[in-house]
Amino acid sequence: MLFLSITMGKLLHIISFDNPSPANYGGVIDVFYKIKALHETGFEIYLHSFFSERNLVSEELKAITKEVFLYKKNRNPIFLFSKIPFGVISRFDNKLTENIKKIDAPILFEGLQTTMILHKTKLKNQKFLRLHNVESNFYSGMSKSEQSLLKKVLYYFEAKKYASFEKQVSTFNHVFTLSIDENKYISQFAKNPTYIPVFTGNSIVENLSGFGNYAMYHGDLRLPDNIKSVTFLIEIFKKLPQHKFIIASSNGENIISSLIKNYSNIEFQIIKNNEHLNELLANAHCNILWSFQKSGTKLKLINSLFKSRFCIINENMIDDKRVIDLCELTDETHLKEKIIQIMAKPYDGFIEKEKVLSQVYNDLINAQMIKSLMMQ
Repeated sequence: MLFLSITMGKLLHIISFDNPSPANYGGVIDVFYKIKALHETGFEIYLHSFFSERNLVSEELKAITKEVFLYKKNRNPIFLFSKIPFGVISRFDNKLTENIKKIDAPILFEGLQTTMILHKTKLKNQKFLRLHNVESNFYSGMSKSEQSLLKKVLYYFEAKKYASFEKQVSTFNHVFTLSIDENKYISQFAKNPTYIPVFTGNSIVENLSGFGNYAMYHGDLRLPDNIKSVTFLIEIFKKLPQHKFIIASSNGENIISSLIKNYSNIEFQIIKNNEHLNELLANAHCNILWSFQKSGTKLKLINSLFKSRFCIINENMIDDKRVIDLCELTDETHLKEKIIQIMAKPYDGFIEKEKVLSQVYNDLINAQMIKSLMMQ
């Protein structure tokens, strides 16, 4: 077996929970643009991705990696009875071990879901973890929002398993978190974790001012929390017939159509592609971004800040005060009044928003920070 020895900082293994291209949903957006930024800092990246359906390697991904390896997730129902979380145990393949051992390089694990290999074999490589969520909190929130009794129970036990499993973060050379609260939480197990904001691929803040045409919500309506949030927002806009409300998603039309059929001010739009979403954001006056569970940083908020006007949020969306100050923070009780207030107000926050976002969400600067911490 060919074994390549390298100096630290040249080659890098990244193990991803899913194929990061196309970068069209939350978690993989962070993975894809992190790979791109780390590539720009000089890393040659060997990417190892697990997948369920996304089994094609795009030319865009090939251009920023040295080599890409894909592994099919093993969703054997018997894994549900393991003490190890299903999301972890389903992501292992013996070929992953073989491919990692061929090249002597540090490993960046994208989420605890990708760490099953550490329970199967001893690796001498330096190990770094990008924590995408405090998974115990995430699945606990999913359990509370889920309507299906079976899924509610499965999410509940997954949360319990992760609560124990999360302690293994102490074994990594360094942990990179993507929210301040998660950084505080995980510091009880990890030594000096570092908050590295989410990678988004955005570099230009759209210079928008004045008034847009409607209020908007966008999100993945396969997720219980998003369904719960949009159902709550529909109830709000039923009482605001003077204001147009657009719900945009690439899925969930059947769920939403029955809820809004009698309300002419509420409209559902299927997101056709990124260009369509960007157009919707550019024409929106305010984005209402809501969550009933606190878990990480919501990427749809960051995207909206770069590409739209006002963002009305609740406290679960983000915990970085620099970014909260760019938004209109409210709660369930005062949301209706906040919407009325903001829809009547011209937008003029571009200058401050550009200043903050260019510092906090600069992908290249954040990649350099990861690189410097890896090379300590």
